[in-house]
Amino acid sequence: VVPGETALAFYKAKNPTDKPIIGISTYNVVPFEAGQYFNKIQCFCFEEQRLNPQEEVDMPVFFYIDPEFVEDPKMAKVDLITLSYTFFEAKEGQHLPLPGYQ
Repeated sequence: VVPGETALAFYKAKNPTDKPIIGISTYNVVPFEAGQYFNKIQCFCFEEQRLNPQEEVDMPVFFYIDPEFVEDPKMAKVDLITLSYTFFEAKEGQHLPLPGYQ
C-alpha cells in the first residue's frame, strides 16, 4: 500500500461450530507507532457480526496510510505494517471499550 492511496483488504472469518455465533472484532496495528497513521474508512470492527453454523464470510476493510507517515523520521525504517483482527464472541450485556477512550 502506498501512503495516501486507499486500499481494500478482506479478512476471512469462519464459524466452525454447529451453533450461531455473534461476535465483535477488534484490530491491532504493528508496529504500534505506525498505528497513528493507519486510517479506516470503512470497517467491520466494533460492530456485532452474526456467523451461522459452519458459515464462512469475507469481511472488508477500506483504509489508507496517512501520507505524513513518510515524513516522520521515526517511521524511516518501517517498511511493513501489519493489521490483524481478533474475533471475540459477544456476551449479552458486555461492551468492549473503544481503544484510546475511557
